[in-house]
Amino acid sequence: MDPLTILAALAAGAAIGFVLGLVGGGGSILAVPLLVYVVGVESPHAAIGTAAVAVALNAAAGLAGHARAGNVKWPCALVFAGAGVVGALIGAEAGKALDGEKLLALFGGLMVVIGAIMIWRRGGVEDPDVRLDRTTARHLLPRLIPAGLAVGLLAGFFGIGGGFLIVPALLFATAMPTGVAIGTSLVVVTALGASTAGSYAVSGLVDWKLVALLVLGGLAGTLPGRLAGRALAGRKGVLNTGFAMMVIAIGLAIVWQGISTFS
Repeated sequence: MDPLTILAALAAGAAIGFVLGLVGGGGSILAVPLLVYVVGVESPHAAIGTAAVAVALNAAAGLAGHARAGNVKWPCALVFAGAGVVGALIGAEAGKALDGEKLLALFGGLMVVIGAIMIWRRGGVEDPDVRLDRTTARHLLPRLIPAGLAVGLLAGFFGIGGGFLIVPALLFATAMPTGVAIGTSLVVVTALGASTAGSYAVSGLVDWKLVALLVLGGLAGTLPGRLAGRALAGRKGVLNTGFAMMVIAIGLAIVWQGISTFS
């Protein structure tokens, strides 16, 4: 691996870590475009497999803090993640079977959709005491299982953590507070990322050296991102909207570049 590629991978990891620290999520959606267009990974499939490993590791690292703070609804998380893993394994196989350039174009379309969700998502009535047990299972399971399966299919197909899909899905299914949904989503992101990564690794579509560089860069970028996030805490809404618009713009550019692959 040449020095320029190493520097590009470290910079990509730092950018992902900075975004995670700044806005509290969304770094994973940038991983694939950064690997393809900045680091120069030629195979979109290899970029997706490599990104999936980094996503799982980042989520697992962030999960510990949320778990200590009590921001994880474990029964809901495990049911959602269980259904999601099934979907992720199916989605990963479907993604690997699709032409890489077409897959990348569809990924751009997903970025546009996720950016729109980030902008238009509105808070609803929250239930901080929601819990999955024998009395609530009849109501919650028919919501959690299909939502987990659907998100897992997308996460596996595109190799993303799916945090910006998982959080709205958890809010819809359970009405848990947003902060708790974010913590709970990290259980799911870890499981989906690991499942997708495992599927791609078995097919030889993970560059482990790049994974290490992304993680190292991410560690370096997270702290500055958190400091910037605290300094700009009063403008959190502006930050989130700005990031969402950037995601949409990148997605549109990817779609525009790859639309010819469908002709």
